[in-house]
Amino acid sequence: MQITFPVPASLTALFVVAIERLRFDIEGMLPWRMGRPHRRAAMAALGTPRLTLTHSTAQWRPGGVDLTEDERRLLRRTRQHVLISSTAPPQALPASLQVARAAARAIAEECAGMVVDPLAGYALPSCARCAGEPSSFRLTDDWLGWSVDVHDTATCPPWNPADTRACDCLRVTSRGLRRFALPEITLDGAACAHNLCAVNLLRAVAQRLLTDHLAFLSANPEARERTIDDHLRIHDHALFSDRQSFGVRLTPCESPGSIRRLKVGPAPGSGQITCLKVGPPSGFTGTLNDWLCSTQGATPVTYLTAA
Repeated sequence: MQITFPVPASLTALFVVAIERLRFDIEGMLPWRMGRPHRRAAMAALGTPRLTLTHSTAQWRPGGVDLTEDERRLLRRTRQHVLISSTAPPQALPASLQVARAAARAIAEECAGMVVDPLAGYALPSCARCAGEPSSFRLTDDWLGWSVDVHDTATCPPWNPADTRACDCLRVTSRGLRRFALPEITLDGAACAHNLCAVNLLRAVAQRLLTDHLAFLSANPEARERTIDDHLRIHDHALFSDRQSFGVRLTPCESPGSIRRLKVGPAPGSGQITCLKVGPPSGFTGTLNDWLCSTQGATPVTYLTAA
């Protein structure tokens, strides 16, 4: 089976910088305060739809954004905010996004502010030793967030990693793929003890989808839709220490808020697989979660924390 989804003519990205007060002209200041990798691109884009700055004297309200207690305290001290938006054709990805986020980081540094990514749903981590926005693009550089939900807390048993038959109530969904003109992806039906493994799996799938998608956009800049196969093979991904390849099945599904997502499922008949919600190898007699725990215990895995 094949899956077809639209490719828009343009995409808009948005970042928010919450600040206490703005003491200077941000458009005059911005390019000279940015790192060299993105300074020239910012100078060319500033004042066009590709890079627009809007200063507001109102405090920014964090609807739908997950913040730590320290971040909430910082936000309460702010009184103003700056919106950084970038509207560009898909073939300008990912450079257009990097320039917009580099601008947000530069403003935050000058104003001692906090950069928030509303689409991913979190504040970008600050680092006094960091040089700003990296010159090269990596999806793992805080471009994705994750929504981790439990279907029904009333029927979910107490958290117990040893009880692999306890529940199948976990749903993990990406936040941020649609800024790349891709559907979001979701994994539904795992035990809630395995949330970190679910995130690891979805990160690997997202990386494969985006790598292929950027190559397609570069080769087909005028395309207004794209068709992909509903089965993917993930090869040599750094999140899995044993470097085995594994298969996944993608099923179109709709979610609340009319955000189109791809549901990730097992690829039937694909043999040995190494991650959540994938069928166990031939001859395994336990449940999917039994198998998941045995494969995760067989080799060390570096887990990534869900944002």
